[in-house]
Amino acid sequence: MRLGLDVDIHKLEAKKLMKGKNKVEEDLDSLKTDYKKLRMLIRTVGLGKTLKQWRQEIEKQNTRADHWEKKFQDVRVREDALKNSLLESQSEKERLQAQVAELEKSLHRHRTRNSIIELKTSLSKIKELKEKIEELETTLQDSESRVEFLEANNDYCKEQLHRSQDQIRDRNYVMGEAVAQV
Repeated sequence: MRLGLDVDIHKLEAKKLMKGKNKVEEDLDSLKTDYKKLRMLIRTVGLGKTLKQWRQEIEKQNTRADHWEKKFQDVRVREDALKNSLLESQSEKERLQAQVAELEKSLHRHRTRNSIIELKTSLSKIKELKEKIEELETTLQDSESRVEFLEANNDYCKEQLHRSQDQIRDRNYVMGEAVAQV
């Protein structure tokens, strides 16, 4: 994000410098044109100035021209520096994008590997649970068989109890009759 902002800032500065460069070039061209016109005027018309005055005027114009030429060169140097900085920023951005892509691939591989490990763990837990379910089903079937056996045994015992009670009643009746006869 910061790299993108730096690139935008460099672009804006480059645009400003280009505008300044164009202005300086226009001013330089204007000065050169003015200088040529002055030289022509000097040749054709004396304009009432002395040679010393003309030399001073020319020196002033040369100084201004040198000043603008230096400014133009400075702008050009700054423009070149900004272009280099922009290129470096773009290559750094590309390098970082490639690094991000590689990290995303690595993250995906790790997530996939972790998913496989979790899946294997889940499958082994499912297998253990199935084995426990089978054990519990076997135990349940055994318990159901025991309950059926115990119910059948209980029914048998009830029948035996009823028979025994009937026999005891019959014996009591017979004994009561025998006692009554005695």
